[in-house]
Amino acid sequence: MKIKIDSLDNIHAAAKQFVDNMGTSKVFAFYGKMGAGKTTFIKAICEVFGVDDVITSPTFAIVNEYTAASGTPIYHFDFYRIKKIEEVYDMGYEDYFYSNNLCFLEWPELIENLLPGDAVRVTIREEEDGTRTVETV
Repeated sequence: MKIKIDSLDNIHAAAKQFVDNMGTSKVFAFYGKMGAGKTTFIKAICEVFGVDDVITSPTFAIVNEYTAASGTPIYHFDFYRIKKIEEVYDMGYEDYFYSNNLCFLEWPELIENLLPGDAVRVTIREEEDGTRTVETV
């Protein structure tokens, strides 16, 4: 799947297209440089799922839990501040990753060996013209 985001004005349409093509996968690992738009796109995806909670980057908390309109939890991780892999073990990552609930991960390259085998890798790139490209691998 490859989605082009021309501006913030069409980010919800892009997020809807992403959601419509998620299939049955539950863990989505978002790769991209700082400022590429990972948090912004995950926020738009959560809004498509009807999340009414305040959606922010879990940079300091490592994980934020939101509630979808269906009542199911959505977990949003940011591993940027992880210094040692033991921190991820201590937070009980398996309980989240294997909960059968949606998990959106930022900076997954820092915990690559812990990702479930069926995690969907999503790359967000900022193009020279300022647009973003979202692509699953």
